[in-house]
Amino acid sequence: MNQEYLNTPIEFLKGVGPQRADQLKQEAGIYTFGDLLEFFPFRYIDRSRFYKIREINADMPYVQIRGFISDIELHGHRRTTRMTATLRDETGSMELVWFRGFKWLKNSFKKEVEYIVFGKPALFGRSYNIAHPEVEPVTPGAINQESAMQPVYNSSEKLRARGLDSKGIGRLLKTLLPQAKAHIRETLPEEVLKPLRLPGRKEALTNIHFPSDSKTLRKATARLKFEELFYIQLNLLRHKQIRLEKSGGHIFEKIGENFNGFYHQGLSFELTGAQKRVLKEIRQDTLSGRQMNRLLQGDVGSGKTVVAVMSMLMALDNGFQACLMAPTEILAFQHFESVSNMLKNQGINVGLLTGSTKTAQRKELLKALKEGELKILIGTHALIEDVVQFERLGMVVVDEQHRFGVAQRARLWSKGKTPPHVLVMTATPIPRTLAMTFYGDLDVSIIDELPPGRKPIKTVHQYDANRLRVFGFMRDQIKLGRQVYVVYPLINESEKLDLKDLTDGYESIVREFPLPDYAVSIVHGKMKHAEKDYEMQRFVEGKTHIMVATTVIEVGIDVPNASVMVIESAERFGLSQLHQLRGRVGRGADQSYCILMSKTELSNDARKRLQTMVRTNDGFEIAEMDLQLRGPGDIQGTQQSGILDLKIADLAKDEPILKYARQQAMEILSKDPSLSQPSNKVILHRLKELYHDKLFWSRIS
Repeated sequence: MNQEYLNTPIEFLKGVGPQRADQLKQEAGIYTFGDLLEFFPFRYIDRSRFYKIREINADMPYVQIRGFISDIELHGHRRTTRMTATLRDETGSMELVWFRGFKWLKNSFKKEVEYIVFGKPALFGRSYNIAHPEVEPVTPGAINQESAMQPVYNSSEKLRARGLDSKGIGRLLKTLLPQAKAHIRETLPEEVLKPLRLPGRKEALTNIHFPSDSKTLRKATARLKFEELFYIQLNLLRHKQIRLEKSGGHIFEKIGENFNGFYHQGLSFELTGAQKRVLKEIRQDTLSGRQMNRLLQGDVGSGKTVVAVMSMLMALDNGFQACLMAPTEILAFQHFESVSNMLKNQGINVGLLTGSTKTAQRKELLKALKEGELKILIGTHALIEDVVQFERLGMVVVDEQHRFGVAQRARLWSKGKTPPHVLVMTATPIPRTLAMTFYGDLDVSIIDELPPGRKPIKTVHQYDANRLRVFGFMRDQIKLGRQVYVVYPLINESEKLDLKDLTDGYESIVREFPLPDYAVSIVHGKMKHAEKDYEMQRFVEGKTHIMVATTVIEVGIDVPNASVMVIESAERFGLSQLHQLRGRVGRGADQSYCILMSKTELSNDARKRLQTMVRTNDGFEIAEMDLQLRGPGDIQGTQQSGILDLKIADLAKDEPILKYARQQAMEILSKDPSLSQPSNKVILHRLKELYHDKLFWSRIS
C-alpha cells in the first residue's frame, strides 16, 4: 500500500468529520484510511436467492421473499401500538409486524405492487412473521443488485448513534474504495500468489467488501487470510532465526552426580517414554551452544515438574544456578515443597522467594544466591526484582508463563551475562494453531503420557435435581477414606447471574455433612493469605473431608487422597478451566471422579462443553474444542501476545491455511534468510511496515 495516502487520518474522509472520527477510533480502532480498508465484514447476507413462504423455517437467519402486501392494520394504542400487514405469494401467507417507525409506512404500500421483503423469520404460535422487515418494490435494479452478497460490519451503540451502523460503515467504504485503489500496492510476490491462484491485494480488498458473488468472496477471503497468517509466521520464524544466530547459550557439557544421583536414587518411579524423549531434546539444546527456548506442554499430572527438576540439575552439574518462576505464591510454595522433597537426599540447597518472604530471611537468601551457595531458587515475580542477583544463572523454568507479562520475563532473562536456557511449562494444552502462532518461535515438546498406575478420571454430568444422590456418593467416598472438592464460580451473591453462591453452598454442605462426623474447609480469593493457607493445609493433612472453594484451587494444590471433584454451575466455566479443575483429582492410585453440576436449561455451547468433558480426558482434544467454541481471543493468556489481533483469519477454522502459510514462510527463509533477493523485496518492505514498532520479545520466549 502507499502508506502516505492510507495513513491519512479518518476524519478527512468525506462523510466522517471530527465527531464520527472520535467514535470510529474509540469503538472500532479505525484511525486511518488504511484501517477502514482492513475493517472487514464479519458476515454477509445472501440477497441473490428468493424464498417461497412455504419454504420458511425459524432456523433461517434471513430470508428474501417476493409477494404482495395487504390487510394493513394498527393494534393497541399509544406506547403499545403496532402495525401488522399480510405478505402473500403463490404458496401461502405470513405476517409482517412493526413496533415503531411505521407512521409513514401505513399509506405507502399499494395492493397491486409486488414487493421484495427481507428479514429474520420467527415462529409465533403456529405461523411465521418477520419483525421490522426491509421492504422495497420489485424493480430490475432491486433484483439485479450491484452485489447480491451484502456485507455486515460490526458496530456499537455509540457508532449507531452517529449513523454508523453496518450500512453507514458500508457507505464510507463505498466512498473510500474508488479513491484508494490507486494507492493499494501488492504485498505478496508473484511466486507465492501464482501457484495458489490467489487474487492480487487490490482485487481482494475490493471483493471482501463488495463481492459480486460467493465465488469472488471465497477467493478474496482466502487471499487475505493467507497474507495475514503468512506475515505472522514469517515474523516469528525470522525472530527465531535471529535468536539462534545471535544468542549464544551456555554449553552443559557433562551429566554429573546431581543428575545421575537423582535419576538412580532419587526417583521412586520409572520415567515415561515421553519424559525421556523431552529430556533428550533439552539435553541436545543445552549442548548446541545456542540459548534454549523450549515450550513444554503436558496435561495436569503428566510429570512436567520432574522434567524441570532434571533440567535444573543439568545446570548444577555444569557449575550454574537455576530458578523456577510460578505465577502465584500458592503454586511457588507447592513447587518449593515438591522440589525440596525430591532433592532431600541430594544435599542441594533450594530457596523460596515470594512477596511474603520475611526481611531477615530475604537478606540471607539474596546473599547466598549472589555468592553461589544457593543453587536453586523458586519464587513468584519477586525473582525479577533488581536486588535478586545470581552468581551464574544457567537455567530458567517458567511455569504457566501466560500469566506473566512479556516485560516481566525479559527482566528475568537478562539476569545472566550470557542468556540462560529457558524452559516454559504449561499444563494448559494449547491447540496446534495457537501453538504455531502464539509460540511459533519456540521449540515445542509434549508429554503425552500419564505416569503408570494413574487411572483416567471418570466424569459425569448431573442436574441440580440429582443433588441428594451426589451427596450420597460423597458420603460413600468419605467412608472409604477419600476427600472431596466442591468448587463454585462466585464468592458473593450476584443479582445478574443465577448461580449457587459460595457461602450458601458452604452452609448447605455443612448442614448435610455435620460435625463431629465430617469437617469442611472453605477457601476463596478474598480470604487473607494466612487464613487461606491454614484452610488448605488442614485439607492437605486430611483434617478436613471436604474443601468448598472457588477456582483459587485451579492451580497450586496437590492432594493425592482427594478423589472427588464436584463443580457447581459447571455450565458457567470454560472448557479449559473445567479441565484444569478436574486435574486436581486423579493424583493418587485410587479411582477418581469429577461431577459436573448444572441447571436443566443449557445453551448449545454449554451442553457441548459438558458433553466434551464427559467424553474425553484428553487435554489436547479439549483445547481444540475450546478454541472452536470460544475463539482464540478468549482463550486464557493469548490476549497479551499482540499476535492474535487477527483481522480476518480464524484460528479455530483456518488450520490448513495457517500450516501452508508457515510452510511457505519457512521455504522462503531457508532460501533467502535475509530476504535480500529482488523477488523478496516486497516481503521485506511489508514486514517492516507491519512490525517496525515491535520489539524482539521473541528472544525471551
